[in-house]
Amino acid sequence: MKRIHFDNMKNRFWLGILILSLILIVFGTFEIIEFKNTKVNKLITVFGFLLQIVYYSKVFWYKNYIQWNKKATYIRINSWAGKTLSFDNIQKTELNENQLTITKQNGKKVTFELDDIKENDSQKLNKIIVKNTIASSI
Repeated sequence: MKRIHFDNMKNRFWLGILILSLILIVFGTFEIIEFKNTKVNKLITVFGFLLQIVYYSKVFWYKNYIQWNKKATYIRINSWAGKTLSFDNIQKTELNENQLTITKQNGKKVTFELDDIKENDSQKLNKIIVKNTIASSI
């Protein structure tokens, strides 16, 4: 059975990495601190961009990946392409044995095949979606 990697975007470590990368890019680009060796500022900028690459490449580290915040979720299960769903547009969810069906407010259905996914992870995914949709806040 395969696991799903869950990534809540409120993780302070990754937010710190992103903020540090932005600071390094600004300091390196605008040469706020002058160094004797002019290549140091370029290296600072490059390191900032490398940190950004690491941050944004998290999506590709795992085959089954869920990322969410209070507005939307990104779901990638058993494929290289994922779906971004806004919680405002979700009307209901149905979790059957090996399938998660999400019905949008416009009537369109998005289906995720949960073959070989641990049952606990499937239930956790469903709980995250139900917790953040409009239906749970009414």
